[in-house]
Amino acid sequence: MRRRNFIMLMGGTAATWPLAARAQMQRKMARIGYLGAGIRTASPNPRDAFLQGLRDLGYVEGQNFVLVDRYAEGQQERLPELAAELVRLEVDIIVAPTSGSAKAARDATRTIPIVMAASGDPVGLGLVAGLARPGGNVTGPSMMNAEIIGKRMQLLKEVVPGLARVAVLANSINPIHTLFWRETEPAARELGLELQPVEARVPDEFGAAFAAATRGKAGALIAFDDALTYNYRARVVALAAASRMPALYGYREFPDEGGLMSYGANMASHYRHAAGYVDKILRGAKPGDIPVEQPTKFDLIVNLKVAKALGLELSPSLLARADEVIE
Repeated sequence: MRRRNFIMLMGGTAATWPLAARAQMQRKMARIGYLGAGIRTASPNPRDAFLQGLRDLGYVEGQNFVLVDRYAEGQQERLPELAAELVRLEVDIIVAPTSGSAKAARDATRTIPIVMAASGDPVGLGLVAGLARPGGNVTGPSMMNAEIIGKRMQLLKEVVPGLARVAVLANSINPIHTLFWRETEPAARELGLELQPVEARVPDEFGAAFAAATRGKAGALIAFDDALTYNYRARVVALAAASRMPALYGYREFPDEGGLMSYGANMASHYRHAAGYVDKILRGAKPGDIPVEQPTKFDLIVNLKVAKALGLELSPSLLARADEVIE
């Protein structure tokens, strides 16, 4: 090789090496996609619990990972387009916390790993082949909500004397609600309860849903877990109070907001736990080999002040079983 060409080659290599090094460093920084079904400004935002879980594992945003987040703002129908956008942005992993966002992400990619945080029934939705060995590219903790619907119905009947008809607040756009309904019907039959479905797909429909429940003479209401209901829980709780409708929810944030009671797994804990799945995958584990874990504890939260306002006398047995009584 001629000396001049050699010098030019070395000079070109020296000039481009820093760019190559920077590119390699950038590749080492994980790009974590987050596909939220709710509102970006929600408070508390479950995403914060997930980020805390990452910090507990030594991750520092901007140093070894960047978060690329997209939110449907409570509009479930937007999830597919947002999932496709994350795929185009070539994120390394997608955190899809809800059943709807997990399904949208799975429909958008079969190669990018997907971590759930609060899916109700991943097997029933076809997201995983099985809990022990999910297969494919989806894994994460499950809230197992579909399996506790019966228990929620029992609690309502215990709390409301002479309960005969229960309104069920659902969102037909949320894919998990079809599975929830399948669990609710046999539980209601066993308890001798009649069901009245009422629907809210957008915030403006909550008022009509409670009005329909009142016209139908429902004695209580159960709200299926949903990002829309969660993010507008203040409105839902206010409508329940105005309608004098005893209502049971899945998340403890509802009694904190003034709802009667909730029964379900701790959502913040699940989001923190999802960070552990992300860590394992970024370290080389295959999502299809990581078992889907189910919660072992469900919390019963009771707002005693609301019960008194509704004229409900809660039994000492129920209060003793409650994990927390808000007075």
